[in-house]
Amino acid sequence: MKLKRQPQASQGSLSRMFQAAQESWNRHDYQQSFDIMERASRLDPANHRVLLDLGSAYGIRYDYAAAERCFERAIRVAPHKSDALVMAGTYCRNFNRYELARHYFERAAEQKDASADTFVKLAEIYERFRRLEDAAAMIDRALKLDGTCALALLVRARLARLAGRGEDAERLLRPLLALTDQNSWSTRIRGWYELGAVLDLQGRYDDAMAAFITAKEMLRPNAAHYIASQQSIHAHLQEAAANISGEVLRRWFEFGGTLQPPRRLALLCGHPRSGTTLLEQVLDSHPDVISAEETPIFFETYLALKLGARENASMLSVLESASPAGLRQARENYFHCMQMFHGNPIANRLLIDKNPSLTTLVPAFLRVLPETKFLVALRDPRDVCLSFFMQPLPLNLTSASYLTLEGTFDEYASLMGIWRAMASRMPNPQLEVRYEEMVGDLEPVARRVLEFLGVPWNECVLRFNEHARQKLVRSPTYADVTKPIFKGAIGRWRNYQKHLEPWLEKLKPFVKAFGYE
Repeated sequence: MKLKRQPQASQGSLSRMFQAAQESWNRHDYQQSFDIMERASRLDPANHRVLLDLGSAYGIRYDYAAAERCFERAIRVAPHKSDALVMAGTYCRNFNRYELARHYFERAAEQKDASADTFVKLAEIYERFRRLEDAAAMIDRALKLDGTCALALLVRARLARLAGRGEDAERLLRPLLALTDQNSWSTRIRGWYELGAVLDLQGRYDDAMAAFITAKEMLRPNAAHYIASQQSIHAHLQEAAANISGEVLRRWFEFGGTLQPPRRLALLCGHPRSGTTLLEQVLDSHPDVISAEETPIFFETYLALKLGARENASMLSVLESASPAGLRQARENYFHCMQMFHGNPIANRLLIDKNPSLTTLVPAFLRVLPETKFLVALRDPRDVCLSFFMQPLPLNLTSASYLTLEGTFDEYASLMGIWRAMASRMPNPQLEVRYEEMVGDLEPVARRVLEFLGVPWNECVLRFNEHARQKLVRSPTYADVTKPIFKGAIGRWRNYQKHLEPWLEKLKPFVKAFGYE
């Protein structure tokens, strides 16, 4: 019989250590936070929850080897191995290490007490890895254990849609959507989004829009805090657009000569659903390019610069007050985290940081990384807004803006407004790339982009979908980019024009400026 090792510190002492670790984390003193948590783990070696939390923290900071080490220790000492395996897999999924998440969920599924929820979690991972038959088999096992498992029914419906069986998908969804219990609330929201996608494919556009709106209405009561925060963010972006002048941007650009060594770097941004993932996969298939897909690394870089600034400090004041030493440290941290994220040397390859959300931080990118080239994906703003409104996003600070059509149009105007303001002022090389041209004739667009980036032509970029099938795509559009070019999404907004009409006026300046009249 294995004896449980007793903690060598009181619960009160451990609680104070956890609080100190959190305070260090909030100050971005990650190493101190890790040191405190490691010490707490040594004092309470049988506490698997401490080890799981520590592993999660290491994963969030891109030290995946340390994360796995902590997870394995947690699993060894946990009283219920299956629960620890599922939690380790969930944490890995949360910090976007899907390969490791699959490893833990597969081990959890082998346990005698594996639950229906475990099989569903593994099914969703298999779906992301395009192992649809394996995903379906896991759903069968889940429903054999619990025939009423709402999430299993949802995933089965989604797999039916992906297989082109829209009628089967709708038939599976209707009973799920009729549930009223609180436990199925979040799954029903996803179900309404899924039904909207099914109905859209069937050409039942009014019914599809009604399904999307139902999903949004279920989320809206919990969104007030996020919406208030978004309004503050919009005000900060308007202030940045008004106050960060061309003269300031040029001064920052010229100061870059002191920030050595220069790196090969491009930011791929624009609004979500504008073709950023497609363009990234095209470029990432080139052997001279390495891409980072929607990481929070530069957001963390900017937040570190904000430490010590007043709470409502403007972007201009934060960036102007950054010391040369602070900027050099920010650069070092950025590339260090990128290297850890990839797990292999970037070396002399061109690094592409693909993240539509970083469009709001274009001025900060220029301040910290002034050698950056800017690639901006453009698409008809009406198609962009419709497509993003239809996305099944969990409620958070970003997604709260997309709970109404009006909010979606306002968010587009805010995000792309900062790009329009900065594009005309900044001295950095910049290139706008239209989604419609990419899907119309990829080769000339790819040649133009590679020439802009200073990368030699390679025909492998035209077979990007083959490359995408060999790697994990973390974007929500992971399933789309493994397929050949698809033109059916162009002009899709016209199917919903009567629903969009009241707010189309908000997009007119962008429709005109980007050439979509």
